[in-house]
Amino acid sequence: MEININKDIREYTEGVFFGLNIRQLICSGCAIASAVGIYFGMREKISQDAITYLCIAAALPFAAIGFIKYNGMPMEKIFVAWFKDCFLCPRKLNCRANNIYKEALKDYFDAKEKEAMNAQEHNDTAEAG
Repeated sequence: MEININKDIREYTEGVFFGLNIRQLICSGCAIASAVGIYFGMREKISQDAITYLCIAAALPFAAIGFIKYNGMPMEKIFVAWFKDCFLCPRKLNCRANNIYKEALKDYFDAKEKEAMNAQEHNDTAEAG
């Protein structure tokens, strides 16, 4: 006998109707209602192709709210986090290279640069004299 247990018990959702939880069921109903409403409201005014795209566009937000989860966050929390990140608290990230080898050998490079400067001055004075 084998018993299946979810790996993460916090992700458990009780299936209410056809394996959908309450949230998914309500959002599916809203998506269907919005698509049907647009179809019957617009079927005599615009072409069938345009109605198809309008129905999809009307049902998409409800389907996203009901079914999409990212890092355990439902769609409305994802939208709030995105809005805060892009508009309320935007920040400019400055990226600079951090060359640890150059920092470790900084004294060596400074000494070499001074030697080169002294050699250049010595050559300039020898040529002038």
